[in-house]
Amino acid sequence: MSKLKAFKDASCESIVSEYLSRIEAKKELNTFLQVYQEEALERARSLDKKNEAGDKVGKLAGMVVAVKDVIALQLNPLTCGSKILENFNSVYNATVVDLLLKEDAIIIGKTNCDEFAMGSSNENSAFGKVLNPNDLTCVPGGSSGGSAAAVAADLCDTALGTDTGGSIRQPAAFCGVFGIKPTYGRVSRYGLVAFASSFDTIGPFARSAEDCAKVLEVISGFDFNDSTSISRPVPKFSETVKLGVKELKIGIPKEFFQTGLDTEINNSIVEQIKKLENEGCEIIDISLPHTQYSIAAYYILTTAEASANLARFDGTRYGYRNPDSKKLDDMYTRSRSNGFGDEVKRRIMLGTYVLSAGYYDAYYLKGQKVRRLIQNDYIEAFNKVDCIITPTTPTTAFKLGEKISDPLAMYLSDIYTTSANLAGIPGINIPIGFDSKNLPIGMQVLANYFNEEILFRVSYFLEKSK
Repeated sequence: MSKLKAFKDASCESIVSEYLSRIEAKKELNTFLQVYQEEALERARSLDKKNEAGDKVGKLAGMVVAVKDVIALQLNPLTCGSKILENFNSVYNATVVDLLLKEDAIIIGKTNCDEFAMGSSNENSAFGKVLNPNDLTCVPGGSSGGSAAAVAADLCDTALGTDTGGSIRQPAAFCGVFGIKPTYGRVSRYGLVAFASSFDTIGPFARSAEDCAKVLEVISGFDFNDSTSISRPVPKFSETVKLGVKELKIGIPKEFFQTGLDTEINNSIVEQIKKLENEGCEIIDISLPHTQYSIAAYYILTTAEASANLARFDGTRYGYRNPDSKKLDDMYTRSRSNGFGDEVKRRIMLGTYVLSAGYYDAYYLKGQKVRRLIQNDYIEAFNKVDCIITPTTPTTAFKLGEKISDPLAMYLSDIYTTSANLAGIPGINIPIGFDSKNLPIGMQVLANYFNEEILFRVSYFLEKSK
């Protein structure tokens, strides 16, 4: 949706009404946990009046946005897809929400997700699984599967998700949309319920590179409420997206194109690389030698941070409290046991273990050292190339229930995405076609710190060259 398109083609109110009708018609996808029908329509009418009066409108005027339900929206439920927060309402807005509203976006609802953003299939939500709009027997990916599926099913213009180890890029690939994980620190995390604080990032999904760029431009920037946000100028992504790709140096890491990668995905990526080469890009073979350790390091470090972050959900201050408890310790145990789902409990226990006395050095400390080695691999690579192309996922979307009983197989779904979070660099999924089962294929592009502009330029070029 381009700027002010709502006012050119139709009123904001009519566009919101159309989206509300589609959401109702496609309820079986289970993409939304809350739909703000009256609020969205009222905001749309207000924007229409503002435009009719000739008043200035924001950069995202009339853009209909969905928000993953781990991001705070004042006075509205903030469930994180968990029973433990089923009846909790946020008391303030996340910074990204304030920035969207400031630029006249219309928030239409909160999207379903894996509980506390822990999952790769969106089957871990306490409020039911999300279905892939391309094939209702397949997963949409996770943990931001609701947001990805909502955009893919045309239930909103764009949506916000979060990416801790691939939770934007992987569902974007499975659903066939654009999804960007920005540089860590580019977007404020204030108002985001923490999973793993040194990994978590917020980013947008969209059906076009241009819309993705517009939303990231709006939500980026320094925030006094988030000490990890970076104070540096935000580029005009919405303008630089069209600058082209000529003379870019593109790295192809051999470690990402080995056994385990689906042949159709590999062949589709090779076709995209040829397009870029024909446009004047230089294709360079590179190596990221510590990639093989990324999954192990990621699940050690993120579970440790999750164990610490989720300790606050104890039934005392807010959230679910077990009604049958007689003693304080019993209340803690019962509330957490009944309130958390299996995957969240699994990760809390893993994290508590790796942080425990006698195991801290062997696991957590070693994981931090490996994280630095992976980061060094990327720093060295970006001394030679402008961006790196890899698969986003080893396969296209898998069947519902296929991996739910095998955690290791599920974790390996993120094999190509976790290293970017370990290093803190930006990455984007670009939809590049469909496989023989008519399921979307995604390609990942990675760039150096705070160089999201390159990602959008490559995305826009490939989108327009189809």
